[in-house]
Amino acid sequence: MDKNTIYGFLAIGAILIGFSYYTSKQSEKYALEKRRLDSTAAVQIATERISNAAAAATTMPSAAGAVAKPQNALPASEPLAQAAQGEQQLYTIENDVIAVTLTNQGGRVYSVELKNYHAYNSKPLTLFEGDKNDFALTFYTNDSRNFTTSSFYFTPQTAVSSYKLAEGDAAYTFVLRLQVGEGQHIDYEYTLRKGSYMVDFNLKLVGLRNVTNADLLWSYNAFQQEKAFDNENNYSTVAYSYPGEADIEELGLGSGNEEETVKTRLQWIAFKQQFFSSILIAMDENFNGAYMGYTTYKPGNRENFLKQYVANVQLPILSAQHEQDVPMAFYFGPNHYSTLKSYESNFHKLVPLGGWIIGWINRLVVIPIFDLLGKYISSYGLIILILTVIIKLVLFPLTFKSYLSSAKMRLLKPDVDRISQKYTKKEDAMKKQQETMALYKKAGASPMGGCLPIVVQLPILIAMFRFFPASIELRQQSFLWADDLSGFDSILNLPFTIPFYGDHISLFTLLMAAALFVSSRMSMSQTPDTGMPGMKFMTLYLMPAMMLFWFNNYAAGLSYYYFLSNLITIGQNFATRRMVNEDKLHARMKENSKKPVKKSRFQAKLEEMARKQQQQQRGRR
Repeated sequence: MDKNTIYGFLAIGAILIGFSYYTSKQSEKYALEKRRLDSTAAVQIATERISNAAAAATTMPSAAGAVAKPQNALPASEPLAQAAQGEQQLYTIENDVIAVTLTNQGGRVYSVELKNYHAYNSKPLTLFEGDKNDFALTFYTNDSRNFTTSSFYFTPQTAVSSYKLAEGDAAYTFVLRLQVGEGQHIDYEYTLRKGSYMVDFNLKLVGLRNVTNADLLWSYNAFQQEKAFDNENNYSTVAYSYPGEADIEELGLGSGNEEETVKTRLQWIAFKQQFFSSILIAMDENFNGAYMGYTTYKPGNRENFLKQYVANVQLPILSAQHEQDVPMAFYFGPNHYSTLKSYESNFHKLVPLGGWIIGWINRLVVIPIFDLLGKYISSYGLIILILTVIIKLVLFPLTFKSYLSSAKMRLLKPDVDRISQKYTKKEDAMKKQQETMALYKKAGASPMGGCLPIVVQLPILIAMFRFFPASIELRQQSFLWADDLSGFDSILNLPFTIPFYGDHISLFTLLMAAALFVSSRMSMSQTPDTGMPGMKFMTLYLMPAMMLFWFNNYAAGLSYYYFLSNLITIGQNFATRRMVNEDKLHARMKENSKKPVKKSRFQAKLEEMARKQQQQQRGRR
């Protein structure tokens, strides 16, 4: 065989190997898609449900919990039909931080109360409660039938209807059982541990060999927990995590309706509010996929609901074993950074601290300082004051350098103007720039000298903007006239609503805007005139006015911090003016201008470019 024939056979072999690899991958995709399609009916039910909830939230909130039932249920003659009759009974298990109420109807969690927190109206903080909430598993059999657990009554496997973990208890397990047939049953095992917000939920299937697949529908109406409906709503959404990923994903924030279908594996799904979350976690095997969404209620609805959350989750494919466990867990608790981080499942990413450098500042600087001061100081108003002083002291060397740079530029302004008057022609622009740079170089000034401090301070300002509204430590903490540093402070409630402003007047926001105006005015008086009057108007008047409208409904702790920051900046400006003698500084700059200056590469290139430009102009003349 010649060389070309050999190459031909090798090419054909490569094509066959590639085609085999491709078809095997396609077969895997087909099998995966087939498993997903097994749950299409349940996903459609969830889709219809959230659509109905959207209409209910707009017109009649009490109808938001209507349940869609699968139609192809098992015949009434089978033993499972006996469990369809009964009366609802409630059972409570609790530790020192949460109380979880279970119901035999569907075997679900009926309500959750967080003991160490209260709602804005001083009532016990209940995440959800009542019959409008659902937690139901739909099982699919190999003979194309299905049944949903919410239609049946479970039987408790203990006579105790209420249990609180005692001092010596490490954990307590409460079991609810659904008898499906002879030697066939489903157990919901709820385990609560001492001092934990986590509730272990183990789904145990015994004797159900004909069950091939199962979906989990989880839905509830979240109560409004904070006094500012819109502000709380802006931080409430559905979040989820892919296995092995460092970051989490979220549906859109804010009002309205959002929904999304994820067809890949998921580790957990969270129904998140501003300061509290409910999380469903897959323990051993990840969820196969999920449909998720939320509907936003109107402010002031009679049930005091904020959002309705829904998730239709595809559980791992069930095996034909006689007994099988599907371990899961719930987290019902606060969005407290250290608490969430202790569970090591990226729950702490639910706290919106910002990404990249903003998140680093909050995690590595702000939160440790906050936690350290919180151990010794009970007033969070004083903690914010100390935190602000620490930040301003650390940044003061940069602030001082910025002031020196501005002072030098201001003193050089007459010399720069003379250079501009000397070179008025367009062809002399390079000479003017060259001579101006030489003047700055000799005097030891830099036009960019004041920019670095601003660049360094900007991430800190943004980090504070992200931290304070997300800090549960400030929740319901009073200071001066503010009764809750995590919400807006109000010194006057208006009988009407001003668009983009609100129906109240926040004093901390007024003080912040006034301090910003004074601070900006002082800074502009120290800066050479840029010749742009629009910039002056924007800095002095427009920016404080925008902050006045923007921050009126924001957390009082944030406005208080910005007020303190601007107040300390004003004090630093006064102190810096006393520290810097501008006459001596000007004299020193003149002395420096007499000394020979070594040309930089950039300056040498500018001079070379100017020389070539002059030669070209002479040649044209």
